Amino acid sequence: MRSPNRVVITEVGPRDGLQNESRAIPLDRKIALVDALSACGLTRIEAASFVSPKAIPQMANAAEVMAGIRRRPGVTYVGLVPNDVGARNAIEARVDEIAVVVSASESHNRANVNRTVAESLEAIRGIASLCREASIPWTGYISTSFGCPYEGAVDVARVFEIAERLRDTGAEAIALGDTIGIANPRQVFETVIEFFHKLPDMPLRLHFHDTRGMALANVIAAIEAGASQFDGSVGGLGGCPYAPGASGNVATEDLVAMLHAMGIETGVQLDGLLDAAWLAEEIVGRPLDGRVKRAFPRPASSQHAAQADYVS
Repeated sequence: MRSPNRVVITEVGPRDGLQNESRAIPLDRKIALVDALSACGLTRIEAASFVSPKAIPQMANAAEVMAGIRRRPGVTYVGLVPNDVGARNAIEARVDEIAVVVSASESHNRANVNRTVAESLEAIRGIASLCREASIPWTGYISTSFGCPYEGAVDVARVFEIAERLRDTGAEAIALGDTIGIANPRQVFETVIEFFHKLPDMPLRLHFHDTRGMALANVIAAIEAGASQFDGSVGGLGGCPYAPGASGNVATEDLVAMLHAMGIETGVQLDGLLDAAWLAEEIVGRPLDGRVKRAFPRPASSQHAAQADYVS
């Protein structure tokens, strides 16, 4: 089996995970979650989304989250932005990297950001200009790359057309999102192979939701095709407000446990990540989907000590 020596993981739970929670999450809990994730060796964390609070109320205090976290050396804190206003706010909040999103399908893009795909790509040009002025890198996410909740199948040629536009606009990486968790391993393998053929010098990240229980299988398929960067969401948190039926991302602890069992390095301490997964479950107040933490229950003494640390 073809596999890299190391995989880089971007933790998206504090943003993509929490944004779908209906119950308001207190600011100190959001900060505690980011800090717990920072402490376990993750080097990339999507900490907040700088969107209108009317659109996604859960992300209303993004700047306060960024101001309150303990920034660890070597950790890149990412902020997602929908427009130039969000980009300016993210830059002012001192994010290390910006993520922008455009959908491969028109219907989802209109539902998500109330724009056509062409309008989103034009808006991204303005965001890219702000990033250049601030010397901040940005990643272009392509949602619904493997299927759309409104239109069904998505033409992969459209995905690559958008990826090339993002590359030409200055993206430092492209992320393909399986927004509704509909992708299958063969589709992923073929898409990743073709991506590297068409954009050989562009770093690729994969963002898999686990709606149908195929996220880890899709990771394996992507690895066999040459990918080595993936998103994960602690505990399997997540979903998309504008993708009916979508579940959370692949649980980061499940992803890390699988990679470590395969002899692939991640730099992440699984024990610390499991503590963060239990904390995420406490924060949202309901059982989460991650499987590994169920196999290794959190010791009561560790739980009490961790709670005292998070409270302080």
